[in-house]
Amino acid sequence: MNIDHIEAFMYVVHLNSFHKAAEAMFLTQPTISARIRTLESELDSELFERQGRGIILTEKGKAFIPFAEQIIRTFQQGKKQLKAGSDLEEITIGANIITSQYFIPFAIPYWNRENPNLRFKFISATNDVLKEKLLQKQVDIAFMKDVTHSGLQNHKILDNSIRLVVYPGHPFQIQTELTVQVLAKEPLVFFECGAFDWNHVHKIFEVSNVEPRIEFQVDHLEVAKSLILSKSCIGFLPYLCIKNELEQGTLVEVDVSHLIKIKQHIYLTHLNQGVEAPLLWNDILFSIRKYEENHHQLQKQSN
Repeated sequence: MNIDHIEAFMYVVHLNSFHKAAEAMFLTQPTISARIRTLESELDSELFERQGRGIILTEKGKAFIPFAEQIIRTFQQGKKQLKAGSDLEEITIGANIITSQYFIPFAIPYWNRENPNLRFKFISATNDVLKEKLLQKQVDIAFMKDVTHSGLQNHKILDNSIRLVVYPGHPFQIQTELTVQVLAKEPLVFFECGAFDWNHVHKIFEVSNVEPRIEFQVDHLEVAKSLILSKSCIGFLPYLCIKNELEQGTLVEVDVSHLIKIKQHIYLTHLNQGVEAPLLWNDILFSIRKYEENHHQLQKQSN
């Protein structure tokens, strides 16, 4: 019996989807299906029933879950025990896409310098995947959006609120009490990503019964930001990706707090450890302060 097949089974159970399990394991859906079929053959039992595009666990599938969990747990404990003799302890850090791109490259070299006895492993993934990896003990700590689970603890660490930004010289830069009607006439770029609830942005136009002028709809933050920098449009973007540009003055934030407030944060998330602080906790807090100081220094240099 292959441990990969059992892990595939548990991913499908947790995510209730072959497709989502494939994405979480960075595999193709046919590979996941093949692993499940092989496992079912070895167990001589059908684990899932296919219902249209959906799946449900069979009674035998439900009965196999605690055994699968025990096998995976024993395997992970064995790996950890074998590594115990090594001089270097390994820590696996996960982060969602935006944190991976804008904060982790700054922070992880510092953590590495301050902890020479640690071996760092880094994983970039979606929030849903990170949650599962934390619960499966495949990731020690993760930087991600807020999640609710009795087995996890969250600590708010980085502001990532959604801001309306324009290029310097745009008329909105000096306009006060911007109305939805005026905003709707401007060419907009919308960054679509499952990590943020863009329904809030759409809602301000719906409530006022106006149609926004969406010129561009993209799925990459840097593309959206570049379009605004090129003066092709304006847009709502998360703070982490525009913080440097705001402080350097290459982008300008427009106050729309009277229309909409989308407060979002990045959280440090780990398994519930009671009062015990996660590994690297002090170093993480210090790196966040240094990160913020670094941007303040950039702002002073640009002024």
